[in-house]
Amino acid sequence: MRIVDKSVKGPQAHLDDLEFVTIPTRSTRTFIAKKHIVVALASILGLASFYLHAYNTFSRARDFTARARLEATLLWSCGGMDNDATCPQTSAIAPGKNRVFLDVLETEYGTNEFRLKAYESLGGAIRIPTVVYDDLAPPGQDDRWRIFDDLHAYLEQRFTFVHQNLRKTHVNKYALVYHWQGSNSSLKPVLLTAHQDVVPVEPLTVDEWHQPPFSGYFDGEYIWGRGSCDDKPGLIGTLTAVEGLLRIGFKPTRSIVLAYGIDEERGGISGATAIRDYLLETYGEYAFSILIDEGGGYRVTDDVIMSAPGVVEKGKFDVRFEISAPGGHSSVPPEHTSIGMLAAVIKQLESNPHMPHLNRSGIYYSQLQCQAAHDPGLSFRLRRLIKHSRTSDRALIALEAELAQTDRRFGALAGTTQAVDVVRGGVKTNALPERAEVIVNHRIDIHSSVSALKKRTVAVVQPVAARLGLDLDAFGETVAIHAREDQESAGQLRISDAFGTALEPAPITPMGDSGPFQLLSGTIIGVLGASNRTGYDKKVFIAPGMSTGNTDTKHYWKLTKHIFRYGHINSADSYNGAHTVNEALRAEGFIEAIRFFTWIILNADESPLLD
Repeated sequence: MRIVDKSVKGPQAHLDDLEFVTIPTRSTRTFIAKKHIVVALASILGLASFYLHAYNTFSRARDFTARARLEATLLWSCGGMDNDATCPQTSAIAPGKNRVFLDVLETEYGTNEFRLKAYESLGGAIRIPTVVYDDLAPPGQDDRWRIFDDLHAYLEQRFTFVHQNLRKTHVNKYALVYHWQGSNSSLKPVLLTAHQDVVPVEPLTVDEWHQPPFSGYFDGEYIWGRGSCDDKPGLIGTLTAVEGLLRIGFKPTRSIVLAYGIDEERGGISGATAIRDYLLETYGEYAFSILIDEGGGYRVTDDVIMSAPGVVEKGKFDVRFEISAPGGHSSVPPEHTSIGMLAAVIKQLESNPHMPHLNRSGIYYSQLQCQAAHDPGLSFRLRRLIKHSRTSDRALIALEAELAQTDRRFGALAGTTQAVDVVRGGVKTNALPERAEVIVNHRIDIHSSVSALKKRTVAVVQPVAARLGLDLDAFGETVAIHAREDQESAGQLRISDAFGTALEPAPITPMGDSGPFQLLSGTIIGVLGASNRTGYDKKVFIAPGMSTGNTDTKHYWKLTKHIFRYGHINSADSYNGAHTVNEALRAEGFIEAIRFFTWIILNADESPLLD
């Protein structure tokens, strides 16, 4: 006797309408066997119909979002992501033998007395307007440099232990290098760098500031003024950390070098270049174990804290397009003036932008992989696209399209950019302009080069020169002469390096199992994990970052292979960013930067991860 469960649903339910079935004979058993075959076939047909319907539904779907969701649902059944394999993380690193010094300073950093003093240290530096201008003559030949004398006097008064115990060297008059000798000279020193200068404040915007732009005012939450974000926290933060360590009697085993440039905001041509030459002469090539300069920071979300130290910088190339054409009275103009022809060149450039693309060996792509592995707040769709883009070109293209729609930084992070920044031409309304020029700034993708950009630029502009009848001279070479024997040339288009400062993309700093990268990563995780700031009790993970602009480190490539651009500032602690109105830094964020510099000095001093 067999008991049939009448609650069973499915293709066979209508066959099993008897509660008890008696099987006394072979014929009856044959009947039941046939019935089972029928049931099985019905089940197979039902399942086949179900999956065929699902497939047809998927195939007919026209809406991309609906199709993507269905695909994501099917892919999810393939299994989860191996977070450790895609973006391995190190453990927190905290001082061991130097722990007593850290404990003393961490306690001090939590006091109101210390915090107010630190805020005033930064505020006082902001009140000294060390503005750097593009047209500055070399130090000693331009009175506008003298403001740095005031800053140096302030630093000597504010950081007495530093100036009593460290060897200070003036480089090219105003750049500063401090040497803190360690007890073991066989260990490569640590190099911490920053810059003393700031960009100018546009006079027409002064009334838009909530506080005067060089006030250094602390309003109870923010410290206001030009340089509060870029880069006086690096300058004052490192000096504050060293001052505190000296005051409580810390004596380093590994030497520490502090180096502060004077014109990073115009390319470091007087400061960082002189510092580089001095350090190479004094210490030698690749003499430093690690270099930490301004740059990346960290971001706090609802679920995690992501820190992104910069391990590479894009290249830079300012290209000048200059058109020379016959002058004359405006009452008898040619078909196109030099300015009109220049406008056609600009239009051609902007109609042919550099197309960004993800590169699986790129830093931006690695950062995306880390976010997918460790940030639960990332959208489900984006996480799946990132994962499957590792092996699927189709998914990679879909990921590019998604990021182009959702992340305004995509173009800057995934390719070369161009920006038409400076235009000049014409002197009077009734005089034909004999010259007109435009300067276009390019930030070169880390997978490209200056030579590749030159070649592409000529290819893009040459058709316009031909159409307008312009002779073309590109980077010192005559590319084409378009004037016919019976017709005068419309003029000449000359393409050149605007300032002679073309820069290739920086070398990529070693990551993964590299000791300096592990030390920095572990220190960041440790210092954030030990923070008592509200909302910092979250998982911390490290993702490699990339600087779209350039810092003084572009001059330091031969000092060490382990260059990190990292200032340990929470992106949310900047009121309105740098280089703009209402530049201000949340004061608590500045304390976190001081803590980081303290931790990295103490960790580096005792770590076997550095040479």
